[in-house]
Amino acid sequence: MLIVMDHRATPEEIRRVVDTIEEMGYGAKAMPGRQRTAIGLVGNDGRVEEARLSGLPGVRELIRVSKPYKLVSREWRDEDTVVDLGNGVTVGGDEVVLIAGPCAVESRGQIMGIAEQLRGSGACALRGGAFKPRTSPYSFQGLGLEGLQLLAEARERTGLAVVTEAVDAEGVELVAEYADVIQIGARNMQNYPLLKRAGRSGKPVLLKRGMSAKINEMLLAAEYLLSAGNPNVILCERGVRSFDQQTRNLLDLTAIPVAKSLTHLPIIADPSHGTGVRDKVTPMARAAVAAGADGIIVEVHPDPAKALSDGAQSLYPHQFEELVGQCAPIAGVIGRSLAALP
Repeated sequence: MLIVMDHRATPEEIRRVVDTIEEMGYGAKAMPGRQRTAIGLVGNDGRVEEARLSGLPGVRELIRVSKPYKLVSREWRDEDTVVDLGNGVTVGGDEVVLIAGPCAVESRGQIMGIAEQLRGSGACALRGGAFKPRTSPYSFQGLGLEGLQLLAEARERTGLAVVTEAVDAEGVELVAEYADVIQIGARNMQNYPLLKRAGRSGKPVLLKRGMSAKINEMLLAAEYLLSAGNPNVILCERGVRSFDQQTRNLLDLTAIPVAKSLTHLPIIADPSHGTGVRDKVTPMARAAVAAGADGIIVEVHPDPAKALSDGAQSLYPHQFEELVGQCAPIAGVIGRSLAALP
């Protein structure tokens, strides 16, 4: 339930509504807006005494939230959430943010070199896996702590924000120490202990859609993060399983406008995992920008043929430059622009 306060409501009246909700045994989340404050009632079991709330001074109306997810719903908050990456760049506003980098951090020379190239080409954030959950236990699993330290060094050199994955609840604090954004991968979208820990981390979270997840399920996963106290969540459409074997996955670009109609959270697209084929990445990045994505995350490697993971879908640096050049005018057509580091 959402309690909408009158635009003239005083802080004392707002506090009284919050106190009343808590006295009734429910949680209360005050959400100041441009014109008025709304207060969310969390934990509604269908037995809320509405009269106790509707008669309080300053209360304008009570709105029942029909979605199974509450905090991420547009019924709860109509204003778009804008997530600060910490380097002067935000996700969810008028600008489209480009996040790029190798699938995995492989060496100091590799990550430093590609980070500098990406900065010069227009990226605002650096992606790179220090911990890699792989299908095969014999595949490269990442450099771990060393990889995190190299990513942090690359940030110091270039100003790029660092986006990297935490693969289990125990590793969240370590990743949060070095990263600007904690990524939750597709395989972990419904790893609820991990979501709860990431929600308490104090760092923005990039939540990828599961390989077979409905949009509704992705939003419920995001609800775990917000309910744990983290409002800074970025959704990511990265493709779902399909019967067609021409691409790695089916990049569901319909998810972008659908999600934007259902939630106030920003959503970006991952055409690298969504296609798994290098020459399909740029066309789908263009399409994602046209569909309204708040950002693009792509894999770029200095020598994809020698990549330790996902080489077939990784762009060469010059191909990333071409992607930037092609996406910029598309963003302009729909009244947006590509973000740039200050």
